[in-house]
Order: sequence, then C-alpha cells, then structure tokens
Amino acid sequence: MFEKLRRLADPPAIEQRSVHLAGKPVTYTLKRTGRRRSIGLRVDDRGLTVAVPLRASEKWLHSVLQEKADWVLEKLEGWQAKKPARRQWTDGEQILFRGESFALRIVPGLFETPPVLHGPHLVVHVSAADNPAVTEKIVEQWYRREALQLFAECVEHFAPLMNVKPRDIKISAARTRWGSCTARGTVRLNWQLVKMPLHLIDYVVVHELAHLVELNHSAAFWRVVGAACPDYAKLRRELRKWSPRAE
Repeated sequence: MFEKLRRLADPPAIEQRSVHLAGKPVTYTLKRTGRRRSIGLRVDDRGLTVAVPLRASEKWLHSVLQEKADWVLEKLEGWQAKKPARRQWTDGEQILFRGESFALRIVPGLFETPPVLHGPHLVVHVSAADNPAVTEKIVEQWYRREALQLFAECVEHFAPLMNVKPRDIKISAARTRWGSCTARGTVRLNWQLVKMPLHLIDYVVVHELAHLVELNHSAAFWRVVGAACPDYAKLRRELRKWSPRAE
C-alpha cells in the first residue's frame, strides 16, 4: 500500500516544459533520474534537454536554467542556423547523393518507376506529380536501396582489412545516430548516410566495424579505427556538421 502511494507521488520521469530565459520563451524536455546528483543541460537538434536528480527542487532547477540562460540561447540559435529548410519535393529542388547535388526532375506518367540519375538530374516518374508525399516516398525508397548496396560494398572492402566479419548489415532510420553495432555482430547504418561524401560513409562503416573488436570507445577501440582510417579525427569533426534527422 505504502509503495503504491510512493509511486503515485513520484513526479513524471519525462515532461515537456517551457521557461523564459533572458526574456525569451524556451521549450525543453525535463528528464528525472535517480542516477544523477547534479543538473545537466544538453542542446542538440531536438532542442534543450534538462536531466535532473529524481527529487530535484523547482527552485534549484530554475536557478540553474537562469544561470545558463545565455549559453542555452546561444546553442539553440546555433542549431537553428544549421537546420536545413524543410524539403518541398518539387521539380527542380536539389537532392543530395554521395556528396553531390542533383536537381529533382518530376515526370508525370501513368506508372511510378524507380528514380534514375541522368546527368545533373534525378528523374522520377510519378502518377501523382502534384502530390509531394508520393515523390518523397519514391525517392526515400530509392535512397534506402542505394544505401544498402553501398554499405555492403564498403563492408566488403573494410571487413577483411580489419579482420572482422559482421553477422548482418541492416538499414537504420535513427534520429540521432549514424550507426550502431550489437554484441552479436549486427551492424546498423543510417540510410541517410548515402547523401554524404563517400569518405564520411567509409569512416562510419569503419567505426561500426571496429566495435566488433572493441565494443566500447576506449583507446584500444580508436587504435582499431585508426589502423583502417588514419585521418579519423578529421573525419569525426567533419561528420559533426551533418545531422541524422530527416530533412
């Protein structure tokens, strides 16, 4: 009985809140956890996330937010500036593929066929040319097929060099991660990587394959990465300019 009452009195583990910082309204995600002893703030492409101890007081939370107000607003503005304009999926719009830009060419027709690269264009035949959602679906399916083929080629090249053999390669649509690797040897790679230059795709593949040797980010892990990709530090910095979130 008492345990039930205690659980009912606990605050929600995750809340969506808003606050005024330096006179500006800011929405944020509040996460409570018993593993924390301090209040932590993180700003990324999803906005502001505040992690607090389970029983943190409102006064303490408010004090930290106001103290970090300038930092939070600066980081939020930086992410907003990097956020790409939402794609409209209209004729002539630029489409990224393997680090190059192609103009989307939408061709009305009776049937829908897979997109084809033709010179500077990505040609898409659609039966509903006035429906952007249809075009988006066709192009995303094409992206996924191309990604899976490209990832297989990259793994085929790097796996023997690194003396590893993944159990399976799968496509991911994660919102915040380019790739992952399980202890059982399954490597997942974000299909949106196919928009990037090949050298960045290679780096992410090498990074995940290295986890088949070291399932951590220790010094030993980075030595494995460096053996196959000596300029990995430079590529890591370049990769941070990209976001896994869909346009």
